[in-house]
Amino acid sequence: MILLYSDSCLAYKKDGHAESPDRIGAVAKHLKQLGYIFVTPHPCLLEDVLLVHSEAHLRNIETGDYSDPDTPALSGILDHALVAAGSAIQAAGYAMQGQSAFSLMRPPGHHATQNKAMGFCYFNNVAIAAARYLKTNPTHKVAILDFDCHHGNGTEDIFLGHDKVLYVSLHQRTIFPETGLLSKGNCVNFPLEPDTSDETYLDVLDRACKNILDFKPNVLGVSAGFDAYQGDPLSQMQLDSSTFEKIGRKIKSMQLPVFAVMEGGYSTGLPQCVALFLKGLTEK
Repeated sequence: MILLYSDSCLAYKKDGHAESPDRIGAVAKHLKQLGYIFVTPHPCLLEDVLLVHSEAHLRNIETGDYSDPDTPALSGILDHALVAAGSAIQAAGYAMQGQSAFSLMRPPGHHATQNKAMGFCYFNNVAIAAARYLKTNPTHKVAILDFDCHHGNGTEDIFLGHDKVLYVSLHQRTIFPETGLLSKGNCVNFPLEPDTSDETYLDVLDRACKNILDFKPNVLGVSAGFDAYQGDPLSQMQLDSSTFEKIGRKIKSMQLPVFAVMEGGYSTGLPQCVALFLKGLTEK
């Protein structure tokens, strides 16, 4: 397992914001204590961003000329967003070399649409990585599995109707961004009720993975959010931490090249959830 991480992603913050550097810093500390070794990520190119985002969107992030209270225009945020996207691209590259990879960087990405920053997300990291992969391998196919508790509306916005991409999401209905209630073509959504049991969640995950296997992708990208964990302040799901290990095992069982990128997760249990997910993804 290749872990991409740099302390540089802890250098920006807005006081009182849920997507704080403390959450990723705590995960990194825990994984280091478990013996994981990190590879330093590098920023992507602006041309990589433009594979999925408009020039106007890129310009807005550069200048801070946009308004979203959840996604503030902070000093240096363009540089941080470029490194997070570059880390996702590197993770996809490792996956195609036969090594599972996880990008533990912020800001997250799956709410960023073609033209808008929102939901703590500036650039759509997993989408940029998928698009960059397809640029290099135009005859291949990419599947994206998103198990963040919030629907990845940005990823759906970017890839809806794309015949080389399958987007599959498990998420809680009726919370931000209040999308993903129906499936649309290549975007397959599994909206779940609050308090969905671990058993039911894993049954739905089996169905989601069947969609992925039927698509026969060359690589699988994972938007890994851990806010379905019990006690997360931004959702009402109640998954046990052990369920994330089972999610990792299920993904591994598909025997596809896999890269994962960090999305949400805001509880004090986040480090344990991430560690268990990685354990399931890597252990035999």
